[in-house]
Amino acid sequence: MLTLANKSAIITGSVRGLGLAIARALAGAGCNVLLNGFSADEEIANIVASLESSPGVRARYSDADLRDVTAIERMVGDAHDAFGAVDILVNNAVVRHVAAVESFPADAWDEALAVNLSAAFHLTRLTVPTMKARGWGRIVNVGSIYSSRGAANRVGYVTTKTALVGLTRAVALETVAHGITCNAICPGTTETPIHEEAIRALMASTDLSRAEAERQFFASKQPTGRFIDADGVAALALFLCSDAAKDITGAALPVDGAWSAS
Repeated sequence: MLTLANKSAIITGSVRGLGLAIARALAGAGCNVLLNGFSADEEIANIVASLESSPGVRARYSDADLRDVTAIERMVGDAHDAFGAVDILVNNAVVRHVAAVESFPADAWDEALAVNLSAAFHLTRLTVPTMKARGWGRIVNVGSIYSSRGAANRVGYVTTKTALVGLTRAVALETVAHGITCNAICPGTTETPIHEEAIRALMASTDLSRAEAERQFFASKQPTGRFIDADGVAALALFLCSDAAKDITGAALPVDGAWSAS
């Protein structure tokens, strides 16, 4: 059984979807968790209470805006105040904008760079010193199938997710002698609120059944023809954060139902 007892993590974009699944997996292994994201106060309180139902686990929440370096620095300080150290960093937060390159808004491009990429850099530079001092650390960057291939009308997303793998490799080489690993997980399409909305919109606009809408949605995507299980991705994140994965670093691991193999 994998254990992260006495470890503490920052997980960005963790109040819903894949980030929340990862938070639950780490907390279930005994890890303290600092959540980050935006949601209603009551929902966040319920998530915190749920995570703290795991024995010995403390959960905290930060509403830090990842476009703001000062807010990121404050979040890391809050994590140190709450837990004493940050042993694990999961860079999961993401924004998506859809537009052709010539129509892509400049502010949307800047936001994609800030949230999807620069925030991961800043959080890494701020947490690595303590990891080095303690001789142990885990960094997991959540990439995408689009870390390894292009897609039309998604220039911000594809660019930042590709660069995130480059950041992963560079950090892995810099930290390999300090008991720190840095890896990327590259999921295909997971069953998140965003993708559920896309399925429902397709059903509403075409009068398709649920099964037929999913078939069209996954055409030319995942050969499995179904969503990637968020809990399965979270289980991989948990493994990468454990001592059992100490020799895996600098990797970009696909979890995409053979999409990248096609």
